[in-house]
Amino acid sequence: MKIRFLILLSALAVGLAPSGAVFAHESHKKDQPADHAGHAKGQLVPVDAKTDAAWLAKAKAGYPTEICVVSEDKLGGDMGKPQDFIYREKSKTDRLVRFCCKDCVKDFNEDPGKYLKMLATAAAKKGQNGAHAGHKR
Repeated sequence: MKIRFLILLSALAVGLAPSGAVFAHESHKKDQPADHAGHAKGQLVPVDAKTDAAWLAKAKAGYPTEICVVSEDKLGGDMGKPQDFIYREKSKTDRLVRFCCKDCVKDFNEDPGKYLKMLATAAAKKGQNGAHAGHKR
C-alpha cells in the first residue's frame, strides 16, 4: 500500500512540475543553452538616485536596441517601464543594460557574457563603438 501511495505521489509531482512554467515570463529563452565560456565576471547594479544623470541620459540615448536582450520583448512595451541596470566589471567601463522586467535580471545573471555579446552585436550593427555609452567609476 505504501509503495502504491509513493508511486502515485511521485507521478502526481511529476505531472504538476511543468505547471509552474505558466507563471514564468512567456517569452524568456529558457530553452537556449547558455554559453558559459563567455561568462563575464561582473555584477549588475540598479540605476538609482546616485547614478550620474548625464551619463545615464547619454547611455539611454545611445542604447543599441529597443528590445530586451533576454526576452526579446519591446522595452517599454506591455511589461511597463524598462528596468535599468549598470553592469560593472573590474577595470572595465560601466555598461547600461536595460530589461523589459525584473524577471529578466535573473536570466541575465546566469550568463551575462551571452547577453553582453548580444548588446555588442546590436551596437556594431548601429555602427557604435561598444554596447552603449560607457563610463569609468
